[in-house]
Amino acid sequence: MSLITITGLKKHYTSGSDVVEALRGVDIGIEAGEFITIMGQSGSGKSTLLSVLGGMNHPTVGEVEMAGVQLYQLPGEKLADFRAQKLGFVFQSFHLIPYLTAIENVMLPLAIVTMSSAAQKKAAGDALDLVGLGAKLDRLPNQLSGGEQERVAIARAIVNNPQILLADEPTGNLDSKTSADVMNLFRRLNDAGQTVVMVTHNPENGAYSDRTIHLKDGMVEMQN
Repeated sequence: MSLITITGLKKHYTSGSDVVEALRGVDIGIEAGEFITIMGQSGSGKSTLLSVLGGMNHPTVGEVEMAGVQLYQLPGEKLADFRAQKLGFVFQSFHLIPYLTAIENVMLPLAIVTMSSAAQKKAAGDALDLVGLGAKLDRLPNQLSGGEQERVAIARAIVNNPQILLADEPTGNLDSKTSADVMNLFRRLNDAGQTVVMVTHNPENGAYSDRTIHLKDGMVEMQN
């Protein structure tokens, strides 16, 4: 059984009298432990698909099953709980809080978890060690490079041991060497068992994944 099963997924937006079909019938299965990249031109539906996978964008039609749960049959509070417990998110804009240190930023997802502050700090420190920033726990975001800020964002996404890591253009603001470093980090996380689903516009990033799903005009064009 797939960890993620997407069936007949459609997402329509209304703009005035126009209806925009962002997704037009998507069927995808993703196994536990896979590293998937989703590619397509601007407007192909890839970011919409990721937002639906992340429980942040109700589909117009279709079903999303994750870890045996029908995602959009959950009431609002339980859907929020599922996101917090099962999913980690990494964005192109790092979304770090500028006045919090690296370790404080990484601790944020643990605020709703029943853990002592010491246990939270240890978990955040371990996550930063994992991404190679154990020596920079007390740096503010503006004291870190772009690549380091992205690694803090990745540490924050994995600190609660999510089953699924979702990444939206995580190298979009980085130079080619830093992008390669970040992609190697995602590869290492995946090799350790983390399921990763990543939206990217960069064909070079696809080389790091197990499989690439190509979207065109809101439909799966091919998978390789």
